[in-house]
Amino acid sequence: MPKEFSIALLGEADETLKTHLIRDDYEEDVCFALWTPSEGANRFSALIHSPVLPLDGDRQRHGNASFNVQYFERVCQLAVQKGCGIAFLHSHPGNGWQEMSSDDIKAEHKIAGATLGLTELPLIGLTVGHDGVWSGRFWTHLRKKEYERHWCNSVRVVGNQLKVSFAEHLVPKPNFRELFKRTVTVWGEENHSILARLRIGIVGLGSVGSMVAENLARMGFQNFVLLDFDEVQAHNLDRLLGATIDDLGKLKIDVAEREIQKSATAENILIQKIPFSIAEKEGYQAALDCDVLFSCVDRPRPRYILNHFAYSHLIPVIDGGIAVRFKKSNFSGVDWQLQTVGPTRPCLNCLGVFNIGDVATEIEGKLDDPSYLNGLPKDHHFKRNENVFPFSSNLASLEVLQLIALVTGIAGITDFGIQRYRYIPGIIDSNTELTCKKNCDFTKLIAQGDCHFSLFGGDLGAQKARQRQNN
Repeated sequence: MPKEFSIALLGEADETLKTHLIRDDYEEDVCFALWTPSEGANRFSALIHSPVLPLDGDRQRHGNASFNVQYFERVCQLAVQKGCGIAFLHSHPGNGWQEMSSDDIKAEHKIAGATLGLTELPLIGLTVGHDGVWSGRFWTHLRKKEYERHWCNSVRVVGNQLKVSFAEHLVPKPNFRELFKRTVTVWGEENHSILARLRIGIVGLGSVGSMVAENLARMGFQNFVLLDFDEVQAHNLDRLLGATIDDLGKLKIDVAEREIQKSATAENILIQKIPFSIAEKEGYQAALDCDVLFSCVDRPRPRYILNHFAYSHLIPVIDGGIAVRFKKSNFSGVDWQLQTVGPTRPCLNCLGVFNIGDVATEIEGKLDDPSYLNGLPKDHHFKRNENVFPFSSNLASLEVLQLIALVTGIAGITDFGIQRYRYIPGIIDSNTELTCKKNCDFTKLIAQGDCHFSLFGGDLGAQKARQRQNN
């Protein structure tokens, strides 16, 4: 049994469902939808992607609403054909996270058994208030013909904006503190209460990742998942926030945890440290427990996996990179590029942030083979690792601003597009017109979870790091 449950709705599905369910006359309505599972280390999420709206004669409306048997049978047939789970949705006239009436409970309990028997997946129940706030639950088998309701910690709507509603009895609002008073003043207490409760995954705790963590800790974020298998080395000390010579040999996630605890303004901090690659099962599944992921990596395979998460698992990914240029061994310029990827936005592959050939090269272990690297040209992109502290801090702050826009939409901005900061002539370009290429493989798998395949396996670089640390 997972420790928690969650639901994510694809933005387009959310709009279709709300248009049907939320009525101007404040009466209730019902419908069904199909979903796909996304299973992390501790969280089971239902990815809602396909509304199945009622046809004539499928339901009865009488202030309250109910469905007829042929409607449920039609939904069951569709679910079995597509290999999906079933979600039953209805509306309430009130606002906010909705509780259930005795009739609501009876209706969902009645179809929980048939749903599990036909699809081998639990029934998902969802209620939407008149203000568009969702509440949700899973129905799991308890004994014989009894089924148990599990409230979801949160329901996320993933579109051009990330909208999240929380079950207050499971994930209470943070207490206001003077420590983050000025931060809250900028985007308001309600936005802060959502931001602070998000589970943020930071993949890579090097220069950029450590600074992202510092930003979020000081802003009042509470829940961190830190993924990195590497240790602090001497060449990291000019860029790794908080690290000193005394930290040489320590895991980067241990240093990051210490610095978060020192800087945090939130009252209650939860930090999970994952000393694995996101390409390994332990790191892969831990990342699936997150609401948003920061991609602070410099290799193609992790970006490939994170890109998959952004579309298949509906977890927005904020990615950035730094390209330093030299001419005859002299610094000639630097570009920072960053973007948030997910449904409605162009993916990292189509943007050219990585290519599949390089992913295959890394999987073969060549990027951890000195003889292979030594044979590459001096200016090959696999050999570019120049960076300095101000470059990393600039990128980290811009990435955090992408998160703020994605979640709050303050000042009317939810998407900065593809941002590129050019050191020469010192300007930021922004492109909101780019889209994925036709027949992009990643967008074909939106909200499909890992039902077709999973991408974790061995990681030679992580294995070598652990051998080095144990010697």
